[in-house]
Amino acid sequence: MDKTPVRLLIAASGTGGHLFPAIATAEELSHDNYKIEWLGVPDRLETELVPQTYPLHTVRMGGFQSRLGLGTLKALGQFVRSTFQVRTLLQQGEFQGVFTTGGYIAAPAIIAARTLGLPAVLHESNALPGKVTRWLSPWCTAVGLGFDAASSYLPKAKSWVVGTPVRSQFLQSDPPDLSDLGIPEAVPLIVVVGGSQGAVAVNKLVRQAAPAWLEAGAWIFHQTGTNDPEADSFSHPHYIHRPFYDNMSALMKRADLAVGRAGAGTLTELAVTRTPAILIPYPYAAEDHQSFNAAAFAAAGAALVMRQGQLTPELLQDKVLGLLGDPARLTQMADATGSLAMRDSARQLADLVEKAIAGSL
Repeated sequence: MDKTPVRLLIAASGTGGHLFPAIATAEELSHDNYKIEWLGVPDRLETELVPQTYPLHTVRMGGFQSRLGLGTLKALGQFVRSTFQVRTLLQQGEFQGVFTTGGYIAAPAIIAARTLGLPAVLHESNALPGKVTRWLSPWCTAVGLGFDAASSYLPKAKSWVVGTPVRSQFLQSDPPDLSDLGIPEAVPLIVVVGGSQGAVAVNKLVRQAAPAWLEAGAWIFHQTGTNDPEADSFSHPHYIHRPFYDNMSALMKRADLAVGRAGAGTLTELAVTRTPAILIPYPYAAEDHQSFNAAAFAAAGAALVMRQGQLTPELLQDKVLGLLGDPARLTQMADATGSLAMRDSARQLADLVEKAIAGSL
């Protein structure tokens, strides 16, 4: 006789950095007799990615401002109201635990679960944990970490280094198929990616440096995101740009070099595809956490890190050309990048969730 499914509420919202690891973990748990429902925020990315697979519940929740004011009072009101809404959802749905990947939505989910005596598991993908993680990790049953460096910021948490899960397409061993893009097999390929929301400042630098790369014989694939008003301002037969591209795993596997931000999700994808990179951390990320992520890759010899405020098109142009002209260096970087990968991260995190709910940690 089949066992009754374990009912789990996953709270993940906003960007691909929060959603993709949660989706990858959910896929693992779905194979293990887990019935999953989702908690998100209206009008965020989860409303596009989640409902076709999991029932989606939404609450209004935003971040707290650094200065006290009306915005702080509004956020506090949303937090209190959301916490009671999640408590009601957990009780009525007879959920047996909560899993969250951080961000605003994690706070009401963790507090609602723990005040009901339910286990709560949190995953923190960044080397510098976010404020919600630092505040609430001691309350959690278990905390999974993407970087070992994060553990020093969470001395009171029960934490395990499990890496950061990636979409299943990045783990497939099939050779990359980019026939739809028409990129020849023998040419150097530079892939530019700014994360799920794009990176307008990086896009501008790349378009200014691109002519020299193209003249050197490289092809460029540039994922611009949807927020770049100048996305169509540069054209060349060997320069391909898209707001998004579904088969990023094939591009990264094929790429000789990547240029982009240092979000934890992007870095995990670079690691599992063994892609050398030039990283330009987003300077306005909360507490500059992307710089901490990038530093971990630089320390391993997996990437070059360049500060946006100090970067010129000429400097970026020369750094890329220098790497493309040094195949031995690129091979060393690829090996170093691959050494940072935890390919079974989703399985490890799913196991952590299962042990927390079973009370066996």
